[in-house]
Amino acid sequence: MSASYHSWGRYPYVWLTGDACQWQSDLPSALRRIVDTHGTTLPFGNGRSYGDSCMAASGHVLSMRTLDRFIEVDWAEGIIRAEAGVTLAEILSLAIPRGWFLAVTPGTKFVTLGGAIANDVHGKNHHVRGTFGNHVRCFGLVRNSQEPVVCSPSQNADLFAATIGGLGLTGIVNWAEIQLIPIQSSQIDCSVVRFDNLGEFFSLASELDPQHEYSVAWIDCLAKGDQTGRGVFIVGDHAEYGSLEVETRSRLMVPVAPPVSLINRLSLKAFNETYWRVHPAALTRKRVNYEPFFYPLDRILHWNRIYGRKGFQQYQCVIPDVEAESATRELLKNIADSGQGSFLAVLKRCGDISSPGLLSFPRPGTSLALDFPQNSRLEKDLFSRLDCIVREAGGRLYPAKDAHMPGSDFRRFYPAWEKLEALRDQSLNSRFWRRVTA
Repeated sequence: MSASYHSWGRYPYVWLTGDACQWQSDLPSALRRIVDTHGTTLPFGNGRSYGDSCMAASGHVLSMRTLDRFIEVDWAEGIIRAEAGVTLAEILSLAIPRGWFLAVTPGTKFVTLGGAIANDVHGKNHHVRGTFGNHVRCFGLVRNSQEPVVCSPSQNADLFAATIGGLGLTGIVNWAEIQLIPIQSSQIDCSVVRFDNLGEFFSLASELDPQHEYSVAWIDCLAKGDQTGRGVFIVGDHAEYGSLEVETRSRLMVPVAPPVSLINRLSLKAFNETYWRVHPAALTRKRVNYEPFFYPLDRILHWNRIYGRKGFQQYQCVIPDVEAESATRELLKNIADSGQGSFLAVLKRCGDISSPGLLSFPRPGTSLALDFPQNSRLEKDLFSRLDCIVREAGGRLYPAKDAHMPGSDFRRFYPAWEKLEALRDQSLNSRFWRRVTA
């Protein structure tokens, strides 16, 4: 039975049709059948990619969410093997009570295992553990009209590297095996302090990042002048004592998408001023549950609807260390002058741990990410200025969050794209890949 899908950013506002597969053994025949009918397709996880990298060029996807079974678990070593449609939330619900946690987690737990691999997601501890791909031991890969293969650093190593961060283009990941990390408690000991400008952020990061597992900052994207880049710095570590309970929080919901975005200059200014002032001016320690620390937006179901029917675009870039402070300051100045942005603007330092993936996004430097309500001037005006700053600083954009990146920029940012194209399953293609490689 076919169903409809769209990206999390709801832009481009394109609905995809799709078919699901119930059993791994049915994947090869399902893939051949869809390709025979639609020409090409693309695996689709839980729909948390923001731009058009999750959109099949043909408009028809193969939904993987129904492949959601755990295959084998070694709780003594913290190794999980599961089907690709299992979500990180489902992994955590089993792992936390047994004293294990994801080695790397993005800002939402509602992504699938296959999606985490395809986008090589990263988190607040990139400076300590690298990307998700660094903790993938092996996975199965189904390619059209070929026998399924197992990929690992020592087995089909070229496909292993191309698939991690490969945006679902090298084949269908049907299962994966990952390494978890041990924890003593499900709670997080964190320290919080607000800072007055971008220079203070870099000073805090230099001091605190080496001392803690997790590090991230919220940024007031509207602050100007001497306050450019002011925000709230947060570091944390897994608590050494406490319960191993899986938190169950009540959920809020945005029931429908309003006609216009609820994020505007007035609401953004009021929120940012209040949020900055309620946080302490001196470094303050506290203990929090893991959910609000890692997944603050997961409590609000369908929060993407607050941006209205036109949707939104996320802009995420990483700037090399040598240009990080000056280029980030220029990015924030342009964003503040535009009066646009989001409540959750995130700034963090990336470490120097290399990913095994060919097209992995993080690199040593500083990453800035924030959402923008979609409007007709966004790409031609603001994004073109931001792109120029990133380009001149030697940075790059994140394909998993992108809906506008010029092909010339993508090919410059990711020179290994031709290696991926050579290994791409020709029955798989996305709107993103067609756009940036044409």
